[in-house]
Amino acid sequence: MQKLLRQILTSRVYEAAVETPLDEAPVLSHLLQNRILLKREDLQPVFSFKLRGAYNRIAHLSSEERQCGVITASAGNHAQGVAFSAHKLNIPATIVMPVTTPSIKIEAVKRFGAIVELHGDNYSEAAERCAELVEQTGMNFIHPFDDELVIAGQGTVADEVLRQNPGPIHAVFIPVGGGGLLAGMAAYIKALRPEIKVIGVEPSDSDAMARSLEAGRRVRLDSVGIFADGVAVREVGKLTYRICRDCVDEIVKVDIDELCSGIKGVFEATRSIVEPAGALALAGLKKYVRERNVQDQTLVAVNSGANMNFERLRYVAERTQIGERREALFAVTIPERPGALREFCSDMVGERNITEFNYRLADRERAQIFVGISIGDDTERLIFSRQLTEAGFDNVDLTDNELAKTHVRYMVGGRSEAVTSEVLFRFWFPERPGALGNFLAAMGESWNISLFHYRLQGGDFGRVLIGLEIPEGEQVKFRRFLEKLGYRYMEETENPAYRMFL
Repeated sequence: MQKLLRQILTSRVYEAAVETPLDEAPVLSHLLQNRILLKREDLQPVFSFKLRGAYNRIAHLSSEERQCGVITASAGNHAQGVAFSAHKLNIPATIVMPVTTPSIKIEAVKRFGAIVELHGDNYSEAAERCAELVEQTGMNFIHPFDDELVIAGQGTVADEVLRQNPGPIHAVFIPVGGGGLLAGMAAYIKALRPEIKVIGVEPSDSDAMARSLEAGRRVRLDSVGIFADGVAVREVGKLTYRICRDCVDEIVKVDIDELCSGIKGVFEATRSIVEPAGALALAGLKKYVRERNVQDQTLVAVNSGANMNFERLRYVAERTQIGERREALFAVTIPERPGALREFCSDMVGERNITEFNYRLADRERAQIFVGISIGDDTERLIFSRQLTEAGFDNVDLTDNELAKTHVRYMVGGRSEAVTSEVLFRFWFPERPGALGNFLAAMGESWNISLFHYRLQGGDFGRVLIGLEIPEGEQVKFRRFLEKLGYRYMEETENPAYRMFL
């Protein structure tokens, strides 16, 4: 560990990176009843902390190694960090990026003079191609996280935090993907200020570090969520795992709604829009404060990056209210008779604000409505549900139902009597030109599609909801087909939102 500390203190990051401010967030501090400080790594020249580690690693190459050039595989901020660093040091650079990479990120890399090769639909496939090129050309591979000099470069963030706020700090919240930033900052903080809690924050569907620390060994995930693409890593590094095992106090996991709430929180505090991974630390901080009832403490969150895909903002805005526990979604059953909707709104909703209301006649005896209600907190959500039940209205809380939030709310229309033996699945496929058509072609013509919903959400992967009529005798054949299809999927046939509305 002493070697790593020396590497942090002697890092060459400031030849390229800047010392970013540690800004107090008065509005957030008031709301959360703690002193909240935001470490503004979104203000780096490439809008991400990744420049630190990339430059420090490349700057330490020998003159002979520099002549061979550098190469890496990345779909995001590490790619820009490597390209910027190589350009500044006048070293040839090649970046292998997935075909699904948004054009804004590809163009950003090209602006720094790097050669971009597009290959595969995800990071893993791009990394395989990168390894082939390293073997063929002898270029120097710059690892995004599992490298001592990269970790040391990221660790300089902690050095700045402790210098900029020498007073008491209860905890520092740090986003986790492969673990480079968390490992570098944790090692430095625990060496100098061991009383400070070091808390990593991961998406609940990309929690490789949390699972690894729980298991006492590195755990490789079968799949990862891609909303926070900057931290979508299946397996953390060998070196980063060892450091985090010894220096990290705990990991907080957040869902997509809480992450969207974090993006809003950063915007309201700074008027800057960070990417999902960039808001991860603040999202974890807010959850930690809420669940532990922490008050009157100094808490630091690292805003790690601001390379946001603009098309994603609509989706973020829609999910933020739920993430802040300011909106609840319900399926409510009411009598199908004149005046029933009016009575429900006046008697049950009362002064509460209705955020969403979906209804379609489907049955002559009872009606299913999909309704969104503004709430003050989770307690009010539970109270509203109880009031509905006591008044004789059957209801299902859909606030945490991903199928309802992503698809059903846009599709309410009632069940069709013509459909038989229907099964329902969600699929994820790479979001690139022609991807939807390719996906449908892969589905083939063996079974009838009875339901279909797709909506562009501005991410690297598209989400589609499909209903298929599968005769009883073909269930086994269909399951084999799914395994060979090659797309990530989840069955939703028993989901209550589907049963009630579709």
